[in-house]
Amino acid sequence: MRLSATDVYAFQALGFLGTQAEGHWISSEEISDATGVHRPYLVRILAALTAKGVVKSKKGIGGGYALARKPQLISLCEVVRAIDGPVAPLSCISLNWHEPCVEEDRCHARASIYRRMRDAMLGVLQEFSVADLVVDARQGVSYGHCLHHLLKPNA
Repeated sequence: MRLSATDVYAFQALGFLGTQAEGHWISSEEISDATGVHRPYLVRILAALTAKGVVKSKKGIGGGYALARKPQLISLCEVVRAIDGPVAPLSCISLNWHEPCVEEDRCHARASIYRRMRDAMLGVLQEFSVADLVVDARQGVSYGHCLHHLLKPNA
């Protein structure tokens, strides 16, 4: 699994939202200003997070965005799935988007390597939550620097 720019931006926005008082709605413009994520891109990210129940939104005057639950109750696994879909490296071992393979019963790599990769990724992402991102947001840490360290396919 590789993090995408969208993941990094989502983490930055969620960390910021987690610093806000519960029940306080924050406009996409405020989130954009605070995180440096361009507003049009941010709105698409927030829409994906809203569709999956990570963030809630309210239209109209006084509306905006807020976390759907307390930061410690939103796992990073939930966030990554909302942004990227499956966490598993292959659909034949995916827990939520499983697609059968004709070699499932005989494939040693599937039974050992690929499942362990999936379980390791899921374990780490489930161990941490938006509360961990809030720690950085409160310290003024910008994930913008992470964008320069994203791995590219075939790099």
